[in-house]
Amino acid sequence: MLRTGHFRPAVLGFALGALSITAYAAPMTYNIDPAHTYPSFEVDHSGGVSVWRGKFNSTSGTITMDKEAMTGSVDISIDINSIDFGHDGLNGHTTGTDAGMLNAADHPTATYTGRLTNWRDGAPTAVEGELTLHGVSLPVNLEIAKFACGAGRGGGETCGADAMGSFDRSDFGVDFASGFGFQMFVNLRIQIEAGSQ
Repeated sequence: MLRTGHFRPAVLGFALGALSITAYAAPMTYNIDPAHTYPSFEVDHSGGVSVWRGKFNSTSGTITMDKEAMTGSVDISIDINSIDFGHDGLNGHTTGTDAGMLNAADHPTATYTGRLTNWRDGAPTAVEGELTLHGVSLPVNLEIAKFACGAGRGGGETCGADAMGSFDRSDFGVDFASGFGFQMFVNLRIQIEAGSQ
């Protein structure tokens, strides 16, 4: 025979336990730290003679993660005018309006959005995403070489990642110098630090 005096506390305890688990597993949002996040890249120069490397100095966005459910998303915005090759002339030419260049006047922002995948030991190892560049949006997937979280400098939690991938810039209409033998590859690397709210 069921004793209701014991049943009510048991049900209440179960409900509170389920609530605490749900709260713990809720997705968390991390704001990208622009002072510690600099997407970088390398491209061919002079038809294979050398490789030029650069980075973007202004980045914003968010990372959302539910570590218990092993799900998450990435939303990154990059200021094209913040490109930095360490060469002012090349910076200006790359962001300019010549055919096959980035044309920052018409396309001032690049974005990368995606979902965190292939979780191992509580951490994502890949991103399935989409890059929007020069007004064109195409799939670009990234491999996460390193991912870690720890106590944030100002409280909360800080997570960091080092992700990499590659794409053909001509697919985005950025094909300057393709007729001169320049290779169209871009090796992209995004190192991120982001803090919880």
